[in-house]
Amino acid sequence: MTRTALVTGGSRGIGAAISVALKNAGYKVAANYAGNDEAAEKFKAETGIPVYKWSVADYDACAEGIGKVEADLGPVEVLVNNAGITRDAMFHKMTPQQWREVIDTNLTGVFNMTHPLWPGMRDRKFGRIITISSINGQKGQSGQANYSAAKAGDLGFTKALAQEGARAGITVNAICPGYIATEMVKAIDEKVLNERIIPQIPVGRLGEPEEIARIVVFLASDEAGFITGSTVSANGGQFFV
Repeated sequence: MTRTALVTGGSRGIGAAISVALKNAGYKVAANYAGNDEAAEKFKAETGIPVYKWSVADYDACAEGIGKVEADLGPVEVLVNNAGITRDAMFHKMTPQQWREVIDTNLTGVFNMTHPLWPGMRDRKFGRIITISSINGQKGQSGQANYSAAKAGDLGFTKALAQEGARAGITVNAICPGYIATEMVKAIDEKVLNERIIPQIPVGRLGEPEEIARIVVFLASDEAGFITGSTVSANGGQFFV
């Protein structure tokens, strides 16, 4: 039986690598995205992976979008909560809107996507929930009080929900990437990247999106059924828990 996987923020960056890796592993994959139609259509044309547009910050939109995915591809058994945004500012300059937008997408969005899928996973006695958190949810980051709080919240959500899902055959895990070579990171000034960021990484390089994707494929597999409530750090040795 071919399982269906849904990846939020699944048409760009780490999410795109995850979508492709899951497809290559034999899953039927749906990639959610929020706003960049051009990038999503290009991704769809290049990979053959269908794309679905909605904001994970909107619960009703999530429920409706999930319904469309399941009508097209079958019950979603693997959910990858990857969608995320940044609205960076030092705290004394951070606005309530910047706080809310990040919390609504990066934390509440994980609830909004997981909650509608949970009953079906419980009924089928199988499910995989994998949330992409961040190194900054583990250690904090100046100028990212909103982002760090949301990503730390994702870890608490993961640990709590893992306990509820265990007897129903549902595993719930999180991955905390460090600096990964996505478009967003590569857009950082080269001098800053080479002199301030990479020297902090003991392995001496940025991570690759495919390295995160391989962790997702393993956690989604039957072979990972004994792993739940875990946080996998993938940061090149930059931070240890």
